[in-house]
Amino acid sequence: MSTEVVMPQMGESIAEGTITRWLKKVGERVERDEPLFEISTDKVDAEIPSPAAGTLTEVRYNEGDTVEVNVVVAVLDGDSSGQVAVAKPTEEPPPAPKAEATPPPAPTPPAAVEEAKAPEVAPAPPAQPVVETKSTGAPAQLETETIDDLRRTKSSPLVRKIAQEHGVDISKLEGTGASGRVTKNDILSFIESGSARPAAAIPAVETPRAPVQPPTDIPAPPAPKPTAGDRVEPMSVMRKKIAEHMVMSRRTSAHVTTVYEIDMTRIAKLRDAHRDEFYQRTGTKLTFMPFIFKAVNKALRKFPIFNAQVSGDQIIYKQDINLGMAVALDWGLIVPVIKRADDLSISGLARSANDLADRARTKQLKPDEVTGGTFTITNPGVFGGLFGTPIINQPQLAILGIGKIEKRAKVLTTPDGDDFIGIRWMAYFALSFDHRVIDGSDAERFLAFVKEQLEAGDFSV
Repeated sequence: MSTEVVMPQMGESIAEGTITRWLKKVGERVERDEPLFEISTDKVDAEIPSPAAGTLTEVRYNEGDTVEVNVVVAVLDGDSSGQVAVAKPTEEPPPAPKAEATPPPAPTPPAAVEEAKAPEVAPAPPAQPVVETKSTGAPAQLETETIDDLRRTKSSPLVRKIAQEHGVDISKLEGTGASGRVTKNDILSFIESGSARPAAAIPAVETPRAPVQPPTDIPAPPAPKPTAGDRVEPMSVMRKKIAEHMVMSRRTSAHVTTVYEIDMTRIAKLRDAHRDEFYQRTGTKLTFMPFIFKAVNKALRKFPIFNAQVSGDQIIYKQDINLGMAVALDWGLIVPVIKRADDLSISGLARSANDLADRARTKQLKPDEVTGGTFTITNPGVFGGLFGTPIINQPQLAILGIGKIEKRAKVLTTPDGDDFIGIRWMAYFALSFDHRVIDGSDAERFLAFVKEQLEAGDFSV
């Protein structure tokens, strides 16, 4: 019995993935859950395990091919007819089956032709293509769809959503995908070129239409040319996807950033007092991050707008708190998600965070571990940065950046009102938020509450 291997769904907004490497060759044996191939999306580089044990008899896509989710990419123990080979799919659909020959109709008398003619008859539309339905294999005549309608239908839901938000008629674009399909790169390149204009009569479909961003008439700058001695290398798939996602986020959300300085001295002392015992009990290191996660969880429950999403002119307040944590890789960036983070203790948060980070660096993350995030925390401070202005991870509404936690000289005040210089563990926290639905006063209260929690240091380890 053959087993089909499909391109997995790697995220809520991910409609496709790129095969970067086949780990098994056609004809080789593979065990269940053994890595079969690697893929890359804008959220994850991951090894995809085999869904069953068997022999790889067919590979339908080559390395470097971008494939829509749930499309079959390989077959295990299939009927190879005694021959195993890589089968690259054709870019065009199969030709329509030819109709059986029928005798020509009898000629119509001229008088009858004149009687049959109606005044001002519109010219007949061009013949529509015949396609084969997937369910029955029988030919189906496309009576109302044009070729442009078919191209729009073949575009992914993400492409259609981007087109709707920016008033772009997909049927007017030249797609570079299979059978003329408009890809995400095509639509984003068109919008970035400044050619997009609000469409006057494109009805809203599926979800309420988001406000259309004003177009820009500034032409895109010319591509730079390499000169002698320059080194040129193509972007990786992950790098291109990150670039697209970041540009899309800046175009979608009204970014504003506020920065607070937070005294982490009590957290540092609490961590030092429990570090050894914590490692012996849990088998993982105790860092500053679980305490920050815990404080953020409390803040998200107190200010639920930061744990929400925008859908057209509606706001969706998420029930679960799923914390995304940015992890730097040698080849890019990935954001695994701690699901239902507010249900976890300090030790549970530490174990989850360290486990996800370790498996992210070895491409062992599972698809559902990079999806469903509702709020993201990034930590550029591990590299020494004091603070930054992070870009929101769509479709979320805010992201918190943690700067370097270091000792600084601070002016402190005694209960009697006397000032003195003390050495404290300090860090800058930068909160970027979507000003479409979050006011500045809410952002200030959110970050002030996080500051209050961390400076109080009232946590159970």
